[in-house]
Amino acid sequence: MALHLIKLCVGADSLDDLKEWVAERALMSVAIGKPPQSGHVTRMVPKRIDELLDGGSLYWIIKGQVAARQKLLDIRPFTGDDGITRCELVLGPEVIETQPAPRRPFQGWRYLDADSAPRDLGASGADLESMPEDLKRELAELGLL
Repeated sequence: MALHLIKLCVGADSLDDLKEWVAERALMSVAIGKPPQSGHVTRMVPKRIDELLDGGSLYWIIKGQVAARQKLLDIRPFTGDDGITRCELVLGPEVIETQPAPRRPFQGWRYLDADSAPRDLGASGADLESMPEDLKRELAELGLL
């Protein structure tokens, strides 16, 4: 069973912000001859890399709710010029919208078991992707979504 990461999406005010950022990074990657992908650098290096790369995703929290995920393609630890060990999370180019799930803020990232991960919106059978984010957020808070 896949293991995932969950993290606050700092700097994005909406799912559209995240999608725009990911699309821009994917185009930049293609422009330099790499496959379309985006990346995120974090200070802590996961210890369970093999489990994460066995079908795992990075789940993004936007405005207090899990809103989307991106497939984890690779995890690359490195040491910066300042001597601090960091980690690049290489992410797929597709932002997959998930069912909204409230989460409290925290620093860094956390592991997320597959059983605790929110389902993809497309998996619910309803066409919820066209619904405005605010409405989805309110329905999720009421337990209706």
